[in-house]
Parts: sequence; C-alpha cells; structure tokens
Amino acid sequence: MFERRTVFKAALAGGAGVFAAACSSGDGSSGGNQPPATSAAAPVAKLTAEPAVDAKNVPVLQPVTVKVTDGKLTDVKVTNADGKAVQGAFNADRTAWTTSESLGYGKTYTYAATATGSDNKPATLGGSFTTIDPANQVRVTVNPADDAEVGVGMPVSVKFTTDVTNKAAVEKALVIETGNKVEGSWGWLSDRQVDWRPKAYWPANTEVKVEAKLYGMDLGGGAYARADVTSSFKIGRNQVVKINTPDHVMNVYRNGSKTASYPCSNGLDSDVNRNTPNGTYIVMTKEPHAIFDNARYGYTNVNKKWACRISNHGEFIHENQDNAAAIGRTNNSHGCVNLLEADAKKYFDSALIGDPVEITGSRLGPVTTSDVMDWLIDWPTWKGKSAL
Repeated sequence: MFERRTVFKAALAGGAGVFAAACSSGDGSSGGNQPPATSAAAPVAKLTAEPAVDAKNVPVLQPVTVKVTDGKLTDVKVTNADGKAVQGAFNADRTAWTTSESLGYGKTYTYAATATGSDNKPATLGGSFTTIDPANQVRVTVNPADDAEVGVGMPVSVKFTTDVTNKAAVEKALVIETGNKVEGSWGWLSDRQVDWRPKAYWPANTEVKVEAKLYGMDLGGGAYARADVTSSFKIGRNQVVKINTPDHVMNVYRNGSKTASYPCSNGLDSDVNRNTPNGTYIVMTKEPHAIFDNARYGYTNVNKKWACRISNHGEFIHENQDNAAAIGRTNNSHGCVNLLEADAKKYFDSALIGDPVEITGSRLGPVTTSDVMDWLIDWPTWKGKSAL
C-alpha cells in the first residue's frame, strides 16, 4: 500500500511539471500578465473645409476656407478641373486658409490640404465640391465707357439682357466714385435699365468711376450676372443748349455765359404732333451724315449733315440748308431743330455726348418714350425710382 501511494504522488508531480512547461512564455514569464495589443493613436489635428467635401451648387462668391484644430496647416491647394490653383492665403498662425478670388460658374474644385498636429503627426484633407451652373448668364453693360469725355447732363446707365427682379440687391452692388462729392441717385427706368444721375448737372471736369459688382449675383428668377463691369470716364466742360421754340433761335452757353446764337427752325407750331417737344434732353449721338425717313409725312432717304440726336423719339439738331428760307423766321420742321449748314457744323464740332439741350415754348410736352429721359423727371420723382 505504501509503495502504490508513493508512485501516485510522483505521477501527479510529473503531470504538474508538464502543464507548467506548456503554459510558460519563452522568457519564463507568465503569459497571463501581458496587456492586450492596441493600434497607433490617431493624429490630434482635425481639418475641416467650407464648402464641405461633396457640396453641390456652391455660390461662386462664397469664400473657400480650410481650417485645422490642434495643429498648423502646412500646405493648402484648391484647384479646378484644369489643375489651376485658386489664389488664397493663410492667417497669421496658419490655422486657416481662405481664398482671395471668386470661383467660376459650373466648376469642380478639389481640396489637397495637409497639417501637422500638436503631436507632430500629419493630417490630410481631400475631396471636391462643385459650384452653381446658371442656365441664364446675363450680360451687363455700363455707359459711358472707359476714357470717354461726356457732357454735364450725361447719366450713368447700367443695362441688362434680361429683366431684373432683385433690384435692391443689384442697386447695392453699384458704386459711383467721384473726385468731388456729387449728390445723385439711381433710378430704374425699366426692368432692364437703371441709371444714376446727379441732382443737378455734373460739375465740369469731374472724374467718375463706376463699379457694377454683379458677378455671382442672382438677379432674379435664376439669372446670374456674367461678369463684373467697370468704367472710368470724365465730365467735360459745361455746355448747355437752350431753345425757346417761338424765338427761332438756338443759344449755346459755356459755364453759364452765352457763347453762340444760331437761327433755327423748329417743329411746326400748328401741328402739335410735329412740335419740338419741351423738356431737357441730352446729345445722344453725333452723326456727320444721317438718313431721315418718315412715311407718315411722305419723305424717305433724306440725307442731312451734322446731326446730333437728342431723343429716341426722332428729334435731332441738324443742318437743313434746303429749309434756309424758314430758318430764323418760322417753325416748319417735323420736330427737329434745323440749322444752316455752317452753323450746324460749328455746333456739331463743339458738342459732346451728354450735353444738355433745354427746350421750352412748345405745345408738346416732354416725350418719355426714350430710354434717355433722366432729365425729364423731377428730382423727388427720380429718387422714388430707386429700389432702396
């Protein structure tokens, strides 16, 4: 009995040794005390972008901004589909980058930004977004054009190739700068035209700069301006024409003093439809030769010299040597101001586009069918045409 019990203990002892060897690590330490395996810690720097990655119909005037938290930006590029980079700049501590130019319509832009976190680990941002692609891109024009020299009655005219419904927003984007302070106001003459005119005639020799900052603006109904438009021009000397139709005389004033007086024949007094209309107009065009047609009164293809248009209703100041017998004596034209050829040439040479022409004494009231009728409207009424 004693020997069998001893053998059994030895077997147990041997078994315990085998189990211990199987559960030991190679260096003899216990495997049960090892911590679980973990992955590398994520970078602490976080990059974000506005517009967000995958954004659609982004406004082209919206600044693009890339920001980082818990780090500094090392490089930022925003490129279009052609690989051209959008201009931009970092802030002082390189935690943000912002574009400094507008985006293009209907373009896809791609982010490529990197940063280094406070833990010295890199972080990146990629992806793309697309801008709005308007179906109707509207052409905008400004008159007078660059480097023009115009008369003291010349309005600034901004025209659109479609109707504008967001008039107040558009008007806020229009800027007039002058070398000296000039009181004036914008006025909408139609849904496609807004003019700026001074309260009184421009001061002579005023330098004028116009900015129509309309690119990217919704003009209404999904129509967007195609581009910003600017113009820089000069107001010339002060010259004003004054005609009192019963006097048969056209007087020219420079800086308030009469410098010329020409005999004239105006619209036929007995037919109000042929009267030269009352009102303040401006010289709109200068044409060395002009062709006149009026089937209603039985004349076509009549060629006259030194013609200055003063309205879109059909009135001109022009030469009519064929009517010399009436000039200075009676009014018998179809609404135009007739001058002798030599006088017409002198006036033509002295005139600037935008010179005022003030007409009084007629039975026919102001003609407001023209798109240049700014001075036919009194100042309070004109200011009421502003959308602001």
